[in-house]
Amino acid sequence: MLDYNSMNYIVFDLEWNQSPRGKEGENHKIPFEIIEIGAVKLDENLNKVDDFSVVIRPKIYRELHYKIQEITQVNMKELSRGRKFTDACDDFLKWCGDSFTFCTWGPLDTYELQRNMDYYHMPLPKSPVFYYDLQKIFSLIFEDGKSRRSLESAVDFLHLPIDVDFHRADDDAYYTSLIMQKMNIADIKKYYSVDYYQVPRKREDELTLQFDTYSKFVSMSFPSKGDVMDDKVVTSTVCYKCNKRIKKKIRWFSDNSRIYYCLAICPEHGFLKGKIRMKKTNDDSYFAVKTIKLTNDEGATAIKKRQLDIRKKRQDNRKSEF
Repeated sequence: MLDYNSMNYIVFDLEWNQSPRGKEGENHKIPFEIIEIGAVKLDENLNKVDDFSVVIRPKIYRELHYKIQEITQVNMKELSRGRKFTDACDDFLKWCGDSFTFCTWGPLDTYELQRNMDYYHMPLPKSPVFYYDLQKIFSLIFEDGKSRRSLESAVDFLHLPIDVDFHRADDDAYYTSLIMQKMNIADIKKYYSVDYYQVPRKREDELTLQFDTYSKFVSMSFPSKGDVMDDKVVTSTVCYKCNKRIKKKIRWFSDNSRIYYCLAICPEHGFLKGKIRMKKTNDDSYFAVKTIKLTNDEGATAIKKRQLDIRKKRQDNRKSEF
């Protein structure tokens, strides 16, 4: 899905502010306003090429949330000398160049960058936006693939020198780039992620991504959750090993209308478990992120037990109503 030829890696980090009065004072179109961008540019061999740093003058939330001030140690006097977001972001994207892939610590920065750009009616990056979530990749390479370390904890794990503070965008981008340089580039390339800010608009834009141990499908948007689960493409099950349509042993079920599970079986490769995560778009429509991966007899039994537990819970709830 990614073109690796002559590509730079843009390791970037954002700091953002939010309403100091909570939901009451929040602008729902932009709940997190970017106040700082920091980045390090690495070449295709992970050698450092350049760095970038800019402080942004807030326009929406002109008072710092106490937690943001506590963590970043930034103050409004410093921010008042910052640049307009549109100018700062435009310079950042020009600095990135024509051929690059974003790399972040966690899955939030690419999403919030686009949301802030959208608020100011800036043209968004071409969709789909692929990136490397180095927090996830760190876990996959060095740990169990499920845990998620803080940046500071990962630096400590790798015994990297701590020569600047954490929690400013340029410093965190610097540390993230050092961690990336400790990874094998071939391992990194196995685990690209896709950002969900720009949801597929139509059927032909939907994404099916194949990885070594699972497949991922990102659907177009639908008016309601029910419409998502009524769609035959969304609820289909395909073995990612042989790309053959396979029958479900347990049909899709859920206990919270946000996550759905199923169990299917491939004659050649055995049991596969499916998971659909229901996600909401900025315009209040819904889309699905479906993953399908191999499982064993124990995993199949666990899905069956989950289904039975949900049925029993519903039965108990109905009884309690009388």
